[in-house]
Amino acid sequence: MLGVGIIGVNPAWGWAATAHIPALRALPNYVIRALSSRSAESARAAGEAFGIKAVFPDHEQLVIQPDIDVVAVTVKVPHHRELVTAALAAGKAVYCEWPLGRDLEEARAMAALAAEKGVRTVVGLQARQAPAIEFVQQLLGDGYVGEVLSTSMVGLSVLGGTLVQPNAYMLDKTNGANLLTVAFGHSLDVLNYVLGEFADLSAISDLRRPLITIEGSSEQIMKTAPDQIAVIGTLKSGATASVHIREAVAGGTGFLWEINGTDGTLRITADAALPEIFPLTVAGAQGRNEPAELAVPTALTQKWPTLTSLEGAPAFNVARAYAAFAADIDNGTHTVPDLADAVRRHEVIAAIERSATSGRRVKA
Repeated sequence: MLGVGIIGVNPAWGWAATAHIPALRALPNYVIRALSSRSAESARAAGEAFGIKAVFPDHEQLVIQPDIDVVAVTVKVPHHRELVTAALAAGKAVYCEWPLGRDLEEARAMAALAAEKGVRTVVGLQARQAPAIEFVQQLLGDGYVGEVLSTSMVGLSVLGGTLVQPNAYMLDKTNGANLLTVAFGHSLDVLNYVLGEFADLSAISDLRRPLITIEGSSEQIMKTAPDQIAVIGTLKSGATASVHIREAVAGGTGFLWEINGTDGTLRITADAALPEIFPLTVAGAQGRNEPAELAVPTALTQKWPTLTSLEGAPAFNVARAYAAFAADIDNGTHTVPDLADAVRRHEVIAAIERSATSGRRVKA
C-alpha cells in the first residue's frame, strides 16, 4: 500500500480534484493520506470535501510525514521546482505534473536531484499509458504499416479567444505553461515515444491572437506565449515528421495523427491535441483500402479492471500511470516516464525554440 500526499488541492476545481483523486481512489494499492493547499482555510475545505483528515497549509509539513511514500505535485508550473525539490530532499517518490519546469534548466536540476537521492519519479506525460497508444505500438511492432516513411500531426489546443481566470498565467511565456509546452508538448511526447526521437528539426512559432478575454468579464490580457507552433524534421529512424498545433479555432481539426508506411497507414484522432486527456480512436488501412476503425483490444483497455469506471474521463490515463508506477516499484521496471524522460522532452522543446528564433534547422 502506497501512501500519497497531494500538494495543490482545491475542492471546487483543478487537476487534483479532476484526475488525481479519482485515479488514486480507483486503485487498491494506493491510499490518499494527506493534502496541502496554499492556506489553512483552503486545506481544511479540501480535506472536508474529499474526506481526508490530514491537511496542511503548506508543503513543508506534508513532505515529512512518515506515512507518505509518494508526493503528487499538482500546482501551477512556476512552483514545481520548489515543491519537487522539497519532496525529493525528504526522500519521497514524486509524481509531478507536466511541464516539469518552466524551462530546461529547471527540469535538469530536478532530475539531477532525483538521481542523487535515488528515488522513483513520475512525470505527468500519461498519454503513453493510453490503451490506444499501446495498441498503435503493437500494430507497428507487428508490421501493420511496414517501414515507417513519414508521420504528420495536426491539432488544436483547448485555448482560444477566451480563458478562465485560473489559467490566465498560461498567457505569460515565462511561466512555462503554454501551447508549446502543454498541448504541443503532450502531443510531441506521444509521437517521440512511439516513433523515436528527432535527429534534427526546423520550427516556426507565432503569436497571432495577442489579446485574450477572461471569461465572464471584459478584462483583456496581453499574451506573450505563441499560439501557433509548426515543426518539420527528421526522426532518427529516417522518417520525415511534421507537427502543427494551434489554439482553438471554429471548425478546426481537433487532433489527427497519421503514421504512413510502405504497407499501410495508421490514423489516430481525438477532439483536441491533448492525447493524455481526450479519448483516442485508431483507424488503419493497408494497400489501397480506405481507413477503417480498429478496435482497441479488451486486454489493453481492461489491463487494470478497477479502472473501468474511469474510461473516457480525464482521470483514466492518470490512474493507469499510477498503476504502472506501482508495478514498476514492485518489479524494478521503468514503464512510466520519469524526470529524466521529462528532461529529454524539455530538450526538444528548447530546440524548437532555438530554431524558431534563429530561423535555422537545429539538432534535436
